[in-house]
Amino acid sequence: MAGGVPAADAPLASGATHRPFASPLTPPEVAALAPRRIGAREFDFANRVAVMAIVNRTPDSFYDAGRTYALERAVEAALQAVDAGADWVDIGGMAFSPDAEEVGAAEELDRVLGVIEAVRAVSDVVISVDTQRPEVARACVQAGADVVNDTTGLRVERMAETVAETGASVVIAHSIAQPHRHHRRPQYTDVMAEVGAFLAAQTQVALAAGVPPEQIIIDPGHDLNKNTRHSLELVRRLEEITALGYPTLVALSNKDFVGETLDRDRPDRLWGTLAATVMCIERGARIVRAHEVAATVDAVRMAEAVLGLREPAQMVHNV
Repeated sequence: MAGGVPAADAPLASGATHRPFASPLTPPEVAALAPRRIGAREFDFANRVAVMAIVNRTPDSFYDAGRTYALERAVEAALQAVDAGADWVDIGGMAFSPDAEEVGAAEELDRVLGVIEAVRAVSDVVISVDTQRPEVARACVQAGADVVNDTTGLRVERMAETVAETGASVVIAHSIAQPHRHHRRPQYTDVMAEVGAFLAAQTQVALAAGVPPEQIIIDPGHDLNKNTRHSLELVRRLEEITALGYPTLVALSNKDFVGETLDRDRPDRLWGTLAATVMCIERGARIVRAHEVAATVDAVRMAEAVLGLREPAQMVHNV
């Protein structure tokens, strides 16, 4: 035993029901993450994984194709996700894909503000707004959002300053295209090194703007200006991202890299998504973004238990 951590094949102590943290499968930088407060909730990312539910109030989102476009349906979906175990609800009013309709800031705000206000009125769940616009981010935080989820990674002018001024937490995602523009056939010499360097640089942008380090989350941006091989590499070597020392979010749910890997259409990508999700958790991901919340919660809880981070819900078999 080295450093107080038992070897993987060491027997459990008499009467023990789980191995002490940290598991040898857990990257040491994850074990070092300090608990943090986001909105009204406390998160211990060294020992727990948060599930972020996706609610898109758009008519052309790539997965649900407008199922939650109506205000009442979007609010209903958000609250159902909370009931299913989501810790967090991510609300978006404009799809990242350049193939989706690009709407103005006023229309984007019209789509998301009502959902944020309605959910905040009845729940303390963490709410993030998925936006690339500083003016949208500011209004949404004022309406009750706790986090700005920026798929452009603070590359838009004034976004970092806006986050700092509002006091919100921020998800800094890696992407390289201009907002809502195609970037075909992306090329990387080493996708991990380049994504890691971008995220390290953009966290410095956030810090320089006045965002406290305990309010920063990073996202390597699977499929965002990346092909399937790039996204698979991000899963395989994710510990190189978690080594930056910030909680790492992964947004894998039903994405094209899952579909292309398995030759599955969007309605049939859940199992591939869950497999990739568990691999990312093993490598240090601590927030997972999901369409199918209940299945994801089960996968997350099982991964936590295998890693020695959570007790089983019950102990009956052979006890």
